[in-house]
Amino acid sequence: MGTDPPIQVFASAQPAEPRRKRKRILSISIMAAFAIGIVSAAVFNVALDWTNEEGFCLLCHEMRDNVYKEYQSTIHYTNRSGVRAICADCHVPKEFLPKIIRKINAGNELWHKVLGTIDTPEKFAEKRAELAQNEWRRMKANDSQECRNCHDPQSFDLSAQGYRSVTQHEDGLLSKGQTCIDCHKGIAHRLPRIDQGINLADPPGIALEIFRPPPEKPAPPKEISPVQEGTAIEKQPAQ
Repeated sequence: MGTDPPIQVFASAQPAEPRRKRKRILSISIMAAFAIGIVSAAVFNVALDWTNEEGFCLLCHEMRDNVYKEYQSTIHYTNRSGVRAICADCHVPKEFLPKIIRKINAGNELWHKVLGTIDTPEKFAEKRAELAQNEWRRMKANDSQECRNCHDPQSFDLSAQGYRSVTQHEDGLLSKGQTCIDCHKGIAHRLPRIDQGINLADPPGIALEIFRPPPEKPAPPKEISPVQEGTAIEKQPAQ
């Protein structure tokens, strides 16, 4: 009587060692990707902050030789409080998404830097009105957010302001929904030759204390008519 061949049993489960090895590789890969993400984010933020510094803006002579010189003569550069607003404070949003959008749009500026669109004072003067209106339009659209990062209308001490400032701020800024740039177009740079009707100076654009009223002139003394001749002044009897 013949014997049956032995039954071979095949293990369905894979060996444990290769599984542990794959899990280890996967864990290391995840940790490495996480570390690379953190380092990349840190490098990106450092680079982004560097592009917001004043020194970065002055790398372009178009800015250094034109608008920066004007800015140095304004109250945003030197003032009694010693607080200075640099280029990015007014021209780059602080919120992350609007900041990224602004940086992407700055690629157009790099393109014109290569083309030499405003690389001479004459070219800059010719394009100045268009450049200014583009920036005013942007600030008008975001309700002068860069101004409001430092200036809070709700914290204004109107009693310490001049009569014209109080009128403009109460009637326009707080009541009519106007925004800072509607009136303060020449606060940091010289105004182009466009009639703004406010804050005009000679040379234009220098921040002057024009909103405070002039000191009141003392009232002239009242004229006292001379005592007519023959008029008797009665003396009161002594008590």
